[in-house]
Amino acid sequence: MKALIAASGLAGLGYEIVWTRQLALALGTEMMAVVGAIAGFFAGLALGAFMLDARIRHAAKPHQIYAVLEAVIGLWGLCAIWLLPASARALAPLLGTAPSPVLLWSASFLLPTLVLLPATVAMGGTLTALERMMAAVQGDGPVSAGVYGANTAGAVAGALLSTFVLIPTLGFATTLLCLAAVNGTCALIALRLGRPVHVKLHETHKRVRGVPDIRLTATLFVTGLLGIAFEVLVVRLAAQMMQDTVYSFACLLAAYLLGTAAGGIVWQRIGRTAMFGRTALISSAALACLGTALLAPFLTGLADHAASLGVAGELGLALLLFLLPSVAMGALFGQLMQDVRDISGSVGWAVGINSLGAAVAPLVAAHLLIPTLGTWKALVVVALGYLLLLQPRRAVLVRAAVPALLGLVLLWISAPTPVKVPPGGKLLALREGPMATASVVDDASGARYLEVNGHFRMGGTSSVRSDFRQAMLPLLLHPAPRSALFLGVGTGATVLGGAQMPDLTVRAVELSSEVVALLPWFDTPAAQHEMPPISIADARRFIVADDGRYDVIVADLFHPALDGSGALYTTEHFDAVRQRLAADGVFCQWLPLYQLDAPSLRAIVRSFLAIFPDGSAWLNHYSVRTPMLALIGSRASHHVDPERLGPRLSEPRLRPILHPLALDQPIDLLGQYVAGAKSLARFAGPGPRNSDDFPFVTFDARRNVRALSAPPWELLLTVIGQAKTDATELIDPSQRAAWDERLGAYWQARNRFLQAGAALTGDPRGSALIAAAAPGLLDSVRLSAEFEPAYVPLMSMARSLLASDRRAAEGLLRAIDDAAPSRGEARDLLSREFGQ
Repeated sequence: MKALIAASGLAGLGYEIVWTRQLALALGTEMMAVVGAIAGFFAGLALGAFMLDARIRHAAKPHQIYAVLEAVIGLWGLCAIWLLPASARALAPLLGTAPSPVLLWSASFLLPTLVLLPATVAMGGTLTALERMMAAVQGDGPVSAGVYGANTAGAVAGALLSTFVLIPTLGFATTLLCLAAVNGTCALIALRLGRPVHVKLHETHKRVRGVPDIRLTATLFVTGLLGIAFEVLVVRLAAQMMQDTVYSFACLLAAYLLGTAAGGIVWQRIGRTAMFGRTALISSAALACLGTALLAPFLTGLADHAASLGVAGELGLALLLFLLPSVAMGALFGQLMQDVRDISGSVGWAVGINSLGAAVAPLVAAHLLIPTLGTWKALVVVALGYLLLLQPRRAVLVRAAVPALLGLVLLWISAPTPVKVPPGGKLLALREGPMATASVVDDASGARYLEVNGHFRMGGTSSVRSDFRQAMLPLLLHPAPRSALFLGVGTGATVLGGAQMPDLTVRAVELSSEVVALLPWFDTPAAQHEMPPISIADARRFIVADDGRYDVIVADLFHPALDGSGALYTTEHFDAVRQRLAADGVFCQWLPLYQLDAPSLRAIVRSFLAIFPDGSAWLNHYSVRTPMLALIGSRASHHVDPERLGPRLSEPRLRPILHPLALDQPIDLLGQYVAGAKSLARFAGPGPRNSDDFPFVTFDARRNVRALSAPPWELLLTVIGQAKTDATELIDPSQRAAWDERLGAYWQARNRFLQAGAALTGDPRGSALIAAAAPGLLDSVRLSAEFEPAYVPLMSMARSLLASDRRAAEGLLRAIDDAAPSRGEARDLLSREFGQ
């Protein structure tokens, strides 16, 4: 019987994980969309608990009702395979690109409520039916908390099994098939093992007193609200410590559920024996929640060590944050459920009222408590909220004195800073919101950078030139762009770089309002325009809802391991972007090679080529520390004509913008080309695509996290080593003969340059750097005298040596001249300095 109860919880939690992720794909990942979807799910559970309570309570054969409920869940779970994604996609255009928060919440609430209603209503009745079935087996003894604990223990298994095994292996649709099979099995087992309720139990029900009183009802509602609000707030705090992947959330959810399951089971076994009353449990819950608030700032220091342990480390952190409070919450709900059953004869009322409180909790936490108090102090307020449920009697107040005084002290002191400031640096600005904590930090060198959730750097003042180049590459590959859309803003430098382009209308989309609020900290003198208009919206939903057409769409670097980012690399999203392109439009998807592993990169390339079959790959710059790859696709396949590109780069209005970016000549741009579609397809090879149904990149997060500790150039060298670079798919056939040899030499020089950069070890400076770097740079120049990224540094090294070691300077200048005799700079300097 207990295995049946656990299996029911396993399937229910599995459905919740799959459905909420499917909803986020179409409705967006803004907090309003997320809380709306969660509220809709809990609302269905509450409705089911209320609607089915009386029928289950008076049923002589509750096992038959339970079997029907499981069958309904399974059948509707199968329907939801196509119904939920289709209805969500249809809703996005109706919402528009910038829905009001009320409209977004309402739509996100109504969609799961209506589309999933048969399943969620049935789920709302299963716990009541299981409790009656267990009572029929065990007789008159209390069973409510034990049933709740076993069902929640199954939910722990459902969270881990779905996230770590089923979805990564099978995808969403097949996972739903598996969960439906669990429902069917539960229904058959219930029909086989179930037994009618004994007459003695009917006689017990005649003595019940009806609906629970207002105080018990209010306690159930508030504990549901406080429990889920606590979960939301701890998840936000944990984002400062954990890797924020799909597995991070699974660990947090599992820890929370494990504690509540243990609390229910423990109370079932010893609660009444130990005389645990409602007052003691409420006070314990408050004290345990305050303990998490006290502990959280100290756990930040363990984050790096926990990350090195992978999932085990994150699960350990999650248990430290959640275990004790959730045990207290589980025991308290077990007590309240048993109180309701003693009064009304079943637990449906308890489940329904508690689910209603849970439905409004995310909205209260995310859009009232966090903006008003900040996450940490909001956690303290939630803990103190439990004490308001105590009756105002002297003996009760004495028991509540310790958590009350501790909570007041924590409210009085300053909240701990969630940002780790580097030695010698300082925190300049902080914006804490329901979705993210964004900060501006100066390091010891004076470089300023944007950080999200305490450890994800999103650019800074040291990368402005690179950011400008990110915008210019796709804009220059379009023959005459007039409109551009940027997905993702970061510090705003890429968007501002695009705005420099003459006669170009620029629009941008950014998910986090906290990031947008900090943009003034990154104003740069290099920008000659004000920041273009920015829409605060989910990029996926924006693309589907927008009815405009753009000449160029640029997607920023999205950290693939971050929960939600993988959805921006799916075939469905790429196809939606393609629909937004004008007839000759260009799409550029930037990829952070220093944050990716090879399987994810290959999956993304396969997905991109499925929508843009003539796609190509380009580099942004030749840094081996932060290598970036651009996937370029267009609606109309066309080759590049260098003879037309040259005059454009020399255009008077454009040249002052391009010269600081070292984009003066066609070969400067064409040298960034890595591979065409055929070569990319060979590089990607056979394997899965990243799709909405099979989100390979999202669930490849553990390897992408490990990629952060690998040498940043590792994947770059893999790409240039395995992808064949030639001019066949790049240059207009009429111009190819004149460029084949030049570009071939340039690309060989580029690859040698990158290999030499990767081979540099340690952090050499001055003459040690010159001695270590010069041989590789000379090799590059020998391959192509036009390769400026090697020739210019060599000349700078020679000039610096003139002041300290003229003999070494003379030797280096001779080597440069020998490597590139077609260029005269080294020879001229030799003549001026040494009369030769």
